[in-house]
Amino acid sequence: MVLPLAGLKVVAIEQAVAAPFASSRLADAGAEVIKIERPEGDFARGYDDVAAGQSSYFVWLNRGKTSVTLDLASPEGKAELEALLGEADVLIQNLKRGALERLGFGTDRLGRDYPRLITCGISGYGDDGPMADRKAYDLLIQAESGLCSITGGPSEPARVGLSIVDIATGATAHAAILEALIRRGITGEGAHISISMFDVMADWLTVPLLNHEGGKSPRRIGMAHPSIAPYGAFETRDGTLVLISVQSDREWRKLCAEFLEDVGLGTDARFATNVERVRNRAETDAIVGAAFAARDRDDAIAALLRADVALAVVNDMAGLSAHPHLRRVTVETPNGPVSYPAPAAIFQDAPRAYGPVPALNPRRP
Repeated sequence: MVLPLAGLKVVAIEQAVAAPFASSRLADAGAEVIKIERPEGDFARGYDDVAAGQSSYFVWLNRGKTSVTLDLASPEGKAELEALLGEADVLIQNLKRGALERLGFGTDRLGRDYPRLITCGISGYGDDGPMADRKAYDLLIQAESGLCSITGGPSEPARVGLSIVDIATGATAHAAILEALIRRGITGEGAHISISMFDVMADWLTVPLLNHEGGKSPRRIGMAHPSIAPYGAFETRDGTLVLISVQSDREWRKLCAEFLEDVGLGTDARFATNVERVRNRAETDAIVGAAFAARDRDDAIAALLRADVALAVVNDMAGLSAHPHLRRVTVETPNGPVSYPAPAAIFQDAPRAYGPVPALNPRRP
C-alpha cells in the first residue's frame, strides 16, 4: 500500500501543539517528517508523565516522525538545516515572529532559493499588527478572542476543556498545506502560508460575533443552547445527566407525547413554537426536568429513543475510555506501547499504520 504523501519530505521546526498537530497528520499520510528540536528538546516533552511515563501531548502529536536536535544559532546547525531544506517539500515552523529571518531563513530568501518549497508559519497574532510580538498560548487566545466569554455557566467565563485553539490552528495549517501541495502539483510553484491562532479562533467565532453585532450578544448558559429549547442537560432519578436536543416543533410534540406524557403541551401556546419555548425557557426546562427526575437512566433513554429525540449521556473521561464507539490505535514509544483514540478519518480501502514516537535526538538516518 502506498500512502498518499509517500515520498514527501517535511521539515518541522516545531514545539508544543499547533505545528506538531499539522505535521503529525502529514506523517500519518506517509510523509517523512523531520522534527527539529532544540538541544533540550520540545518543551511539550515535559508537559506531564501520564503516557507510560511520557507526555500525553508529545506521544499523541509526534508519532511517525524522526527527531533531529539542532542548535540553529550555531553555524553547524544552520548548515544542517540548509541541507534538510534542500531536500524538503514543506517547512512548518512556529517559532517567535522573525526568528527564522534572523537566522537567515526568511521566506523571501527561501522562496528564491527553493521555489517549490511550501512554508507554513504559525504565530499567535500574525506577522503584523500591534500584538504581533506577544507570546501566545492556547488559553491566552481563548481569552483574547472572546471564546471564554461564551463558555461556562452564568457566573463566570471558562476555558474550553482541551487545547482547542492549538488543535484548530494545527488542523487549519494541515488543510492549507494540502491545498498548497495540490496547487504546486498544477503550477509547480511553492507557497508561503501564514496562520495566526487568533485568526483561526476569530473565524470559528463568526456566529456568536454576528449575533452580538446583530444586537443579540451571546450569554453563558452552561450546557443549554442559546437559541433552542429544550436543548440542555437534565438529571434522571438515579443521578445521570442526559442531554437532549429538540430541533423542531414536530420533535417537541413527539417529546410531549412519548416522554412528557402530556399531548396537550405540544400545542400549548406557551410552548408550541421554539420562539415561545425559548421565551419561556425556565418553565419549559422545569417541565422537562420533572419528567427526567421521575425516570431512571435506562427508562429515560428508552422513552427518548421511542420519541426519536436526539440525546447524549453527559460522559466523563471514564465514560469515553469505555465507550463502545471509541476506536483506538497503539503506537510504539521509547517507554513502550501507548493506546489512544484513532484519527477520525477512515480510509476504507487503505487502512493506516502509525509510526513510533521518537526519542530525543536519534541519529539522522
